[in-house]
Amino acid sequence: MTLLQQYTGNEALQQQYWQELSAAYSQNGRHYHTLQHLKFMLQQLEQVKNDISQWNAVIAALFYHDTVYDVMKQNNEENSAMLAAERLAKIEVPQETIDQCVEHILATKLHTIGSSTDTNLFTDADLSILGQPAETYKAYATQIRKEYAVYPDSLYNPGRAKVLQHFLALPAIFKTTPFARYEIQAKTNMQQELSTLLA
Repeated sequence: MTLLQQYTGNEALQQQYWQELSAAYSQNGRHYHTLQHLKFMLQQLEQVKNDISQWNAVIAALFYHDTVYDVMKQNNEENSAMLAAERLAKIEVPQETIDQCVEHILATKLHTIGSSTDTNLFTDADLSILGQPAETYKAYATQIRKEYAVYPDSLYNPGRAKVLQHFLALPAIFKTTPFARYEIQAKTNMQQELSTLLA
């Protein structure tokens, strides 16, 4: 709401936007990609706020990056970015800020290193759950499995294993110095989950 208040004094529109976001992140079937995920990411980003050059673009991306989340589709990031651009344009957020927000959201599709430090910090914050203590990671993995409940283990396990193997094959999971502290724990967590999936 604080972000919206910077661009519009229309309280009804502020409420409309917030209710839309809240409803999206509270949909049935969401177990990890919820408002709690946004809260956790915000806590991570606030720790590196001084390293972020365009805070408003990052915060806008935070709130919109998982608004569209359908485990049976491959274009969630694109649709979330499109929704963000539409909503932000309506309250006359500068185009540069909108473009940066869209860039951050689209980067969460592959989480590869980019040219923008802000984007790299944003995607690292999105991945920071991977480097949390083992019990926290296990809870996260369980929540992700619940979100993909439509798929039997025979389909889910190989797909999830492929994702984990992708990250483990990277030279580094985290792209920025502030988040490098999670690297070792993240690899340990993912290797443990991978061994369970392939057992």
